[in-house]
Amino acid sequence: MSDAVIRIEHLYKSYETEAGVSPVLEDVNLTIGRGEFVAIMGPSGSGKSTFMNIVGCLDQPSGGQYFLDGNDTGKMNSDQLAGLRNRTIGFVFQGFNLLPRARLIENVALPLVYAGVSRAERQHRAIEMLKRVGLGEHLRSFPNQISGGQQQRVAIARALANQPSLLLADEPTGNLDSQTSREIMGLFSSLNRNHSITIVLVTHEQDVAAYAGRLVHFLDGRVAHDGAVTAAPESVPAWA
Repeated sequence: MSDAVIRIEHLYKSYETEAGVSPVLEDVNLTIGRGEFVAIMGPSGSGKSTFMNIVGCLDQPSGGQYFLDGNDTGKMNSDQLAGLRNRTIGFVFQGFNLLPRARLIENVALPLVYAGVSRAERQHRAIEMLKRVGLGEHLRSFPNQISGGQQQRVAIARALANQPSLLLADEPTGNLDSQTSREIMGLFSSLNRNHSITIVLVTHEQDVAAYAGRLVHFLDGRVAHDGAVTAAPESVPAWA
């Protein structure tokens, strides 16, 4: 695929333990094209978390190749990887990880501070991202003044602030009730559909995975299934 955001070839990952070498990923091959929405599933210990850490440039493989947005990550040092990660990837976690004493606009603008973006541009982008996730009227609010679902939308806005090629979401609905989960997944769907943002999402929930267009299932360190998601979620409101 010529326009691949993620291209992985014969990926291996193992760790040294007291009992010897413990393999975690074995001969993983995967390509994810620009604009895809992919759900990652698998039981505990299947390798999906290690896989996501490698995709997010938070860990490095023991063997094989990983190309992120055309860059061969195996040929990059830690500083280069950090730069690529900050430019290319937005992260959304199960915990919202917002700064409680910072206003929403300041939380969203924080990654742009580290990227060296000017103050005026930081504010402009933060406002635009908060509007995109339906929180344009809460710019000056603090995290404890909004709901859990709204806090996760702030976290998504923050992940989008650097205009990444790839959004990585790790159990983003894990701390939310079922209705709020549907709203957040509706937002992910709308961002993918209307803004062509590539999304890779880890979940244990089949109904959450159903929002994606493609499902990759890990088992014993290998890709056991890679295909279309057949179940369609019910329609939900979206703000993007």
